[in-house]
Amino acid sequence: MNRILDELKGGLIVSCQAEGNDPFNSPEGVTLFARAAEMGGAIGIRSEGIEKTKMIIETVKIPVIGLIKSQFEDGYVKITGSFRDFEDLLQIGCRIIAVDGTFRLREGMSGPEFISKLKRKYDAIICADISTYEEAIACEQSGADCISTTLSGYTFETKHLNTNKPDFDLLNRLTKILKVPVIAEGRYNKPEYAAEAIKLGAWCVVVGTAITRPRIITSWFVDAIENAKLESNENISPDFE
Repeated sequence: MNRILDELKGGLIVSCQAEGNDPFNSPEGVTLFARAAEMGGAIGIRSEGIEKTKMIIETVKIPVIGLIKSQFEDGYVKITGSFRDFEDLLQIGCRIIAVDGTFRLREGMSGPEFISKLKRKYDAIICADISTYEEAIACEQSGADCISTTLSGYTFETKHLNTNKPDFDLLNRLTKILKVPVIAEGRYNKPEYAAEAIKLGAWCVVVGTAITRPRIITSWFVDAIENAKLESNENISPDFE
C-alpha cells in the first residue's frame, strides 16, 4: 500500500468525471480523458462509477482512485457511502477508494466510524474525503490511509467556503498536523494553485474541472466575454460575428 501512495507523491492526479448529458459521460469518454492525462504526465486518476472506473483501470498504467457518488438527505454529495459501493469498487480491482469522511451519518455511522469498520474488514487503501479540520483528525485516528480536502465547500456546514479559490487554510493546517498523506483537492483550477498546494506540503494535487470539463471551461470564457460586453456597453460589430 505504501508503494502505491509513494507513486502519487509530488504529482498531479486528474479527476476524470462527467455527469448528466455531458457528451463525455460514458466509460469511453472519461477513459479518453484518463489516457490524455497519463500522456500529459499525470501520476494518478480519480474516477467515479463502476463501469467508468473499470475501463480506466484496464486502460491506464497509473494508480486510480475510485469512488461512487450519491447524495445525503440534504442533497449534498456523498462519496462511497455504503459497504455495497465499497465492495463493488473492490471487485473491479480498485486499490484506492475514496470514502466520505465527514461526520454526516450513513448506515447509522459517521464517516470516521464507517472508515474504521472498512479498515477492519477489507484490504484496500482508503482516501478519506473531508470538509473540516476536525473530520480529518478523526479519519486519521480511524485508520484512513490518506486524507483529501475534497469536500471543503461542498457540505452544508462549509458551503460558505465555496469561493473561486481552494481552501488553502485547511490544507496548511492539515499538512502540519497529520502523519498520513494530505491530498489537495477542491477548486485547484489554476496551475499556480496546484503549485501553492505542493509548497504548503500537499502529498499531491487533484484537478478535475479545469482539465476534464470542456463544457464548463467554455462557459467560463463565454461568461467573461458577456460580462466584458456589459461593462463596456458596446456591441460586437456584425462584421466580426
